[in-house]
Formats: sequence, structure tokens, C-alpha cells
Amino acid sequence: MKIAVTSVSGQLGAAIANQLIKTIGKANVVGIARTPEKAQHLGIEIRKGDYNSREQFNEALVGMDAVLLVSGMDAPDKRIEQHRNVIEAAKQNKVAKIVYTSIIGAEKGSAFSPIVQSNRQTETDIKNSGLDFVIGRNSIYIEPDLEYIDTYVKEGEIRNSAGTGKCTYTSREALAVAYTKMLTEEKHNGNTYNLAGEAITQAELANYINTVYGTNLSYNAISVDAYTKERQEALGEFLGTVIGGIYESMRNGAYDVKSDYQKVVGEPHPSALELIKAYKATSN
Repeated sequence: MKIAVTSVSGQLGAAIANQLIKTIGKANVVGIARTPEKAQHLGIEIRKGDYNSREQFNEALVGMDAVLLVSGMDAPDKRIEQHRNVIEAAKQNKVAKIVYTSIIGAEKGSAFSPIVQSNRQTETDIKNSGLDFVIGRNSIYIEPDLEYIDTYVKEGEIRNSAGTGKCTYTSREALAVAYTKMLTEEKHNGNTYNLAGEAITQAELANYINTVYGTNLSYNAISVDAYTKERQEALGEFLGTVIGGIYESMRNGAYDVKSDYQKVVGEPHPSALELIKAYKATSN
């Protein structure tokens, strides 16, 4: 079977493409990217596909048996129509199956909820498409925290508004294994899966980082308003508000969910400590 991976120049898309290559071979994996030059390093056929262009996807999905739709990064109202361009192009090309990278999260009650709602709308659009489908709801990636370690060390702490709320951290590599199974195994068709790991608090995250990296971090819980303001000043209004909303959702328990990862992959999701060790081993 020939499988297309959208947004393949991004980190998640590239991780999934590489796992697919290991499983079904380079000749059977096609990458789609808005800027194809950024994905040439993958060593597979790359086709141009901008989520804003239905016409580009009409061409990009020619001859495909399945497509992985990686959720876009645009504002929530724009994402819905962008994703519909891919879904409609898949229908036009008689692509048999669509797999979507959705997200876990609260559909109301935080500044992140509009993004969750837009993902739920795409889930509905896919279910109504008439195609075989599988939907993965990704938990929070652990990589951004680990990429931020130098700043944590400089400040001596992890500081956010999650409080004692737990997060079922995952990683792009762990997700790549799950999505490869979902794309290549028919038994997953029609299912929606929570792709999540071990539920840990921010204090536990700090302790695990200390264990692996030899740091001496503590966790400092601050208010939702204070943290959101801090992130807005550092990252701008839109992204700062989104990040603040994620940690507000974490505080409220939105990411402390039952995981379906073992059902998909056949083995347990790596523990948070294992994720951190694996990241350190590959980033050295």
C-alpha cells in the first residue's frame, strides 16, 4: 500500500514517515509538504501540498491508498477548512483510509479549548467522509520541556500553573510507532484512541529530569493569570495564551486520561523516565 504523510517537514510528520519507511519501505511512503525542499532529507518522494489549497492536494493524493493528516498549526477557525481540503481531496482520489492526529484536551473551560474544538470538528468531518478512518488523540509532547532545560536550570525551577494536575506525557517517537500501526493495520479502522503515557505531576517531571540530567530543579506553581501573562510577554499574545491554556487544562485534569496506547501498539507506552532518557540519548 502507498501511504501519504502530510506536513512531513514538521517534527511529528517526519518521525511518522521515518517509522513508516522502516515498516513498509521508502517506495511506499510519500511525503507532502508546503515547502518540499524542507523534506528532501527524508529520501522519499515529496509532493507539494499547502493546507490552504484543495487543488494541490487533489494532485498530491493521486495514487494513495491511505493518508495521514497531521493537524495544522493555524488559528482554529482556519484549521477546519484547511483540513477539509485534505479530506475532500482524499475522497476525490478514492483514498481508502484517513488517519488523523488529533489532541487530548478540554473542549471548554480554558484558552486552549478553541483549538481542541477545531480538532473535534475535523474528527467529525472525517467520520462523515465515508472513508475508513482512525483518529489518534495525542497527549502533550515531553520534548518541549526537555528542549527548555537550559532555561529551567538558569531559573532553578520549572514554573507554571499546572499545580498538582497530572499530565500523561508522550513523545513524537512513541507516537510515530502508534500511527504506523494505525495506518498499516486494518483492525484499528473506525476507532478513536487516546495516545498517552504515564500520568505525572510537574513536581515528578522535575524529579525525573534531575535524575537523568543531574540537575537540581524544583517545581513552583503559580496562578493561571500570572503564568499566562508571563508566556504572553515571552511569546506574544496568541501563542502565550495557548500555552497558558494548556497548563490551565493540565491543572484541571484534562490530560489525566486513560491511555489506549497498548491497545494500538501491543506494548505499554514508555514511562516518563524512559522518555527523558531516550531524548537525552538521541540529543547528545
